[in-house]
Amino acid sequence: MKIRQLAALLFALTIFILPQPALAQSKYYDPPLSFSNAELSRRDFSGQMLRAAEFSNANMDLTNFSNADLRGAIMSASVMTKANLHGANLTNAMIDQVRFTQADLSDANLTETILLRSTFDEADITGADFTDAIMDGAQVKELCTKASGINSQTGISTRDSLGCR
Repeated sequence: MKIRQLAALLFALTIFILPQPALAQSKYYDPPLSFSNAELSRRDFSGQMLRAAEFSNANMDLTNFSNADLRGAIMSASVMTKANLHGANLTNAMIDQVRFTQADLSDANLTETILLRSTFDEADITGADFTDAIMDGAQVKELCTKASGINSQTGISTRDSLGCR
């Protein structure tokens, strides 16, 4: 009987006295979602919280991201033909080598976004905010030919955010 009590006491002391490893508090920081190499055509992500989600090498033709929170998302080397990104927050996102053919980027926030080697053929950028976005000179020149409107979230005009003359 004394051996059991002694064992229980030692076990209790071990739990309460010895340091325990720290556990992540996932209620504050959910792990990022990964949709890399995925077929996401016609999916509806509108209004969703997708911070730091990864969409690399994904097919997102006709996908709806309207009003989605995509801050810090990675969309490298993806196809977004006719995708709806109206009002989406793409601040600090990595969107390099993406094809935005006929995509709706109206009123999107692309502040401090990396957009190198992305194409915007027939894309609607009315009211999009490109402030401090990293882009090729040819991209800026092309987008300035169709830039218009003011972003409803930031109050910045598309032309000013692109540095159009």
